[in-house]
Amino acid sequence: MRILVSNDDGIHAPGIKALVAELKKEHEITVVAPEYEQSAVGHAITISNPLRVREVYDNGDFFGYAINGTPADCIKIGIKSILDFEPDLVVSGINLGGNYAKNIIYSGTVSAATEGCILGIRSLAISLNTFIKPDFSPSAQFALEMVERVKDIELPDDVLLNINVPAVKKCEIAGVKVVKQGKSRFIEDFDKRKDPRGNYYYWMAGEMETGESDHETDYWYIKENYITITPIKYDLTDYLTLDKIKHLEGL
Repeated sequence: MRILVSNDDGIHAPGIKALVAELKKEHEITVVAPEYEQSAVGHAITISNPLRVREVYDNGDFFGYAINGTPADCIKIGIKSILDFEPDLVVSGINLGGNYAKNIIYSGTVSAATEGCILGIRSLAISLNTFIKPDFSPSAQFALEMVERVKDIELPDDVLLNINVPAVKKCEIAGVKVVKQGKSRFIEDFDKRKDPRGNYYYWMAGEMETGESDHETDYWYIKENYITITPIKYDLTDYLTLDKIKHLEGL
């Protein structure tokens, strides 16, 4: 297949290099990724500044196109301007750090895949659930397996598959679970500091909630060393409430 690869950690991130190295064994790969890290930008797009495209080489070989924009920008410009064909698949990752539960909404990696769906391309997002000494090999190998299998999966046009891989050795992965998105969220804590000129600034920190009670979620199973697959889409309508507030039409 012809696959468009992007991420939010930037075109020089080891995760995207591991992904490309694995996928290109079987497929034709084009990389269009942010020039610099764009983590947690969500589905932001650039409308007030020009997007600049730069060719990137790795050890003398052409690797891909770097864009001075967001992950969603990369997919838009990749499909609409850089490629002279429509890709069969968009694969976004491998992200450094998990993208599950409510934090999915912040993820630039997931948003790149969402943009692929918006443009009518089947899409996957894949993340490794660690920030410390990552080994991307199991994630890259699973990504290749999923690329082979997704061709035979019936998915609505507006649905992507969000994949999280535990940060353990391949032999320690407990299995694969297809699960719903969890409801846990990141609890922010702001560390107040003072710069050398006496001005205060704040550095965001925090940790994930630990009170998830639903055991059939991405949050629960990633902690149990399962690879999780969650079909997601961005129809934000609450259909139950839609019916309950129909009476407002009479105002």
